[in-house]
Amino acid sequence: MRIWLNKHFGFSKAEFNGLILLILIIVLLKSFPLIWSYYEPVEIDNPNLLANIQKITIADRQRTHTSFNRTEYSNSKTRPRLFKFNPNTIDAEGWQILGLSLKQAQSIINYRSKGGKFYKPEDLESMYTITPAMYKKLLPYVTIENQNQPYAKKDFQYQKKEYIKKPLIIVEINQADSAVLDQIKGIGPAFASRILKYRNRLGGFHKKEQLMEVYGLDSLKYEEIKDQISINPSSVRTVNINTADFNVLRTSPYLSYKQINAIIQFRKQHGNYSSVNDLRKVAILTPQIIDKLSPYLSF
Repeated sequence: MRIWLNKHFGFSKAEFNGLILLILIIVLLKSFPLIWSYYEPVEIDNPNLLANIQKITIADRQRTHTSFNRTEYSNSKTRPRLFKFNPNTIDAEGWQILGLSLKQAQSIINYRSKGGKFYKPEDLESMYTITPAMYKKLLPYVTIENQNQPYAKKDFQYQKKEYIKKPLIIVEINQADSAVLDQIKGIGPAFASRILKYRNRLGGFHKKEQLMEVYGLDSLKYEEIKDQISINPSSVRTVNINTADFNVLRTSPYLSYKQINAIIQFRKQHGNYSSVNDLRKVAILTPQIIDKLSPYLSF
């Protein structure tokens, strides 16, 4: 190797030996920690080491507990002291002086702020934040003055009211508004509204039986109310059949669109109607329809 280094790099013998020495020093330095850890003497644990560790742990716990108690006591302004008190008026500080914690005192204050009251000293036992032992201590000192009963007793006297049967009223159906119609026994707001709407379409009722044409007003309901109504035929609104157009005639609940067109076309072809008999010439109109229409027509 020396010959190869001398040949290629011009190393002399002395330089070669120095290089070898440098490499050995580097190898020794790199391997020293491993050699030291192998030959380092092992320290033997003290047989009382575990017991000492346990003593240290217990001492730490005692110091922590003592520190907590000191902190808790420092947060309390005074030592617990019993005195006469009204649970409905005492504040949180007063509860703490009596021996309750701040959390317990605040719980009772919240109970009172939501409308809770103590009506007698024994009511204090219902507070879950107060232990049975604390309740026994506090009970002799509870004072509740001028406390009204939760429910004042009143003397109620039953007075029998004599039922007075209202006399049946007679309502003119073509002039009455919804308030007057509502006075008819058996007619409520819903029926009153339907009667008014149908009356406007008709132009008025010319006989009582037409009420059974109102939606939902059957023969039984009609029998119930018929003696409470009257009809003035002179208030019925009529339509001139010779001048009425399609829009006027379509308000009638008795005519279909085809029948209205037939009436208008017949009038255009044959001239004005002179009487109800001329309407009988319109083939699409039945005698029943003409009888219903006639009270509402003028010529």
